[in-house]
Amino acid sequence: MDRVQILLVGLPIFLLCTDLFNLFTPPPPPPPKPHHHHHHDHHHQPPPNREVLNLPIQKPIGIGSVGYGSTVNINFCASCSYKGTAVTMKKMLETAYPGIDVVLANYPPPLPKRLLSKAVPVVQMGVIGLIMGGEQIFPMLGISPPPQWYYNLRANRFGSMASTWLLGNFLQSFLQSSGAFEVYINNELVFSKLQEGRFPGEIELKDLIGKQLSRSPASVLPGGLGEMWSS
Repeated sequence: MDRVQILLVGLPIFLLCTDLFNLFTPPPPPPPKPHHHHHHDHHHQPPPNREVLNLPIQKPIGIGSVGYGSTVNINFCASCSYKGTAVTMKKMLETAYPGIDVVLANYPPPLPKRLLSKAVPVVQMGVIGLIMGGEQIFPMLGISPPPQWYYNLRANRFGSMASTWLLGNFLQSFLQSSGAFEVYINNELVFSKLQEGRFPGEIELKDLIGKQLSRSPASVLPGGLGEMWSS
């Protein structure tokens, strides 16, 4: 077995082991919180008593800010590498409208595509197993002798296994992608990449959100000056 054949058979096995390891490995535990030990020195003199005045403290809570009480949902295709664009839009909207709440979420593909994506690994393993042991599997299925296409795959079994694995991964990635970048404000659609076929510009999305906020009576509370006194 030369180096090329070792590479062709080792690559699918390595990818399979990596997928299985990532599938069954539990997430890492959260880091423990540091414990602060306070050492009290009884030899030090106590600090002088200071009189504490209970004065009212002014705490801004953002009431009256543009967009206060409104929620923008950006649902995007996580497997399409759209997260960077979604984060950029989130920061832009939070800067332009300080009182707004921007929520990012994955937009899943349709149910048939999701079911097919789950079946791809099963088909991959079935084809690879058939290539490796088809001479025993076909007689068990009542097919003797095996069909001609099996011998064609068997003639270059390492290349066939690698091609099956790589093509299966590409097909699975395609089935898991939705290509969506949908923007909602208060559950009302304001931009859809699935309908427009493109991403929104930052200024365009800012104007769309601003127009929608101007129509919403809850975006700015009447009489709110942006702050509230609390004690």
